Amino acid sequence: MTTTVLDPRIARFPFPFRDDSYRYSTNVEPARRFTPTEAGGWGDRVLDIDDEYRDELAQRAAILRRDPSRCTVLPHMRAAAWDTLLTLLRELAATHPQQMTLERDGARYRWRNQLLGTDQEFTYGGDASLPGGPLGFAGQQVQEDIVLLDQREGSLWADAGLVTFAADWSLGFDVGMRFLEVHGPVPRIHEERVITRAEQFLMRLQPGEEFRRTNWTMTVDRRLDASTETYPEWGRDRRLVVDDDRLPDRLHLRVEVQHLIRLAESGAVLFLIRTYLASLTELARIPGWRRRLGSVLAELPQDMTDYKGLTRYRDAAAHWLTEGWRYAP
Repeated sequence: MTTTVLDPRIARFPFPFRDDSYRYSTNVEPARRFTPTEAGGWGDRVLDIDDEYRDELAQRAAILRRDPSRCTVLPHMRAAAWDTLLTLLRELAATHPQQMTLERDGARYRWRNQLLGTDQEFTYGGDASLPGGPLGFAGQQVQEDIVLLDQREGSLWADAGLVTFAADWSLGFDVGMRFLEVHGPVPRIHEERVITRAEQFLMRLQPGEEFRRTNWTMTVDRRLDASTETYPEWGRDRRLVVDDDRLPDRLHLRVEVQHLIRLAESGAVLFLIRTYLASLTELARIPGWRRRLGSVLAELPQDMTDYKGLTRYRDAAAHWLTEGWRYAP
């Protein structure tokens, strides 16, 4: 076990692969279960605050200043946004009681977060009592991106969200779409009914039930905001990184830990997305992770490789993980 010499960020990295190959699946499991890994472990809490907390929230604030549409709440989702805020603040206060508290006096609340120096009073239902409104303020306190799914007409609808760290998708494009439409471009999942089964599972969630799943792709450099809106800033790197000697340092495995929670008051499904990044160089320090990721990339079917945007560098990354790392300085 090499945990004691690892960066805590890597020791807690949610390495997602349990086999040497990968195919789409619902891979849903109960939340709050600690998952041991070769480097340490992860997953004992719903909201994960780490050393990147202030930096990631600062990145989110800058993104929202440039593009306020990253936080969108359709009018009928206002109650769900307030439900989300209280759910997340209560969760933070329960997990970090020494640094965070939520006090209530009737409809009035007081939120204190010593990690950020926040002391904010607000009135439940009073959007103007909080900077950014309920969903905007929630996004100032947690590192997770937030999507709210409304359930009606036998389907789920992505009707609200605060998403600043998307991986090649756009909240502004997807908001108001059915759950099945949001996942329309993903190969294989419709033929194999993965998304249909996932939607049926989510629609059966009972109030307060919590589950989680992981998803993954790859990103060049430690870029959290890989949204469709910013493609001109990062799309070129996908093409050029394959010829860069720094490929093992620049290419990152990007893992999303996604929590799915049925909100008790509004009945909406809260979909939290927390993004973690680790470079090939960092992953190679864990021999089992290096071998497994190399195998997954080498075996990944071409249509999935193309969809995930790995086409240009997949072979180079797999080769480095299986052979090239031996010659790294």
